[in-house]
Amino acid sequence: MDLTELLRKKLGVTDMPVMAAMAFPGSGGGGSPGAAAAGKGEEKKKAEAKTAFDVMLQGFESASKIKVIKEVRTVTDLGLKEAKDLVEKAPTLLKKGVSKEEAEKIIEKLKAVGAKVDME
Repeated sequence: MDLTELLRKKLGVTDMPVMAAMAFPGSGGGGSPGAAAAGKGEEKKKAEAKTAFDVMLQGFESASKIKVIKEVRTVTDLGLKEAKDLVEKAPTLLKKGVSKEEAEKIIEKLKAVGAKVDME
């Protein structure tokens, strides 16, 4: 408390915001069951009208590792080392927030060289 008062005086802050109404993850609070059900309904609508997709590399055939790395380089504009590291730590996120058409093109290219790719 003394530190707070000292800082208030040094910085010239007169009113401190009250943080008591914050809900922390795992605290169990944060609204009525009706509000939670309404929130889930909104999430369904958002999922149906999703416009941005993430492309995830799930794995690859070991024989086609080099081809997958080359294709990942072209898709992500990464250098050779970064692309290699990204491919080796599969499953991993390749591209985030792309349109459905672009995601489908990326998936098609990567599957053609032997990668296992998903769209989320």
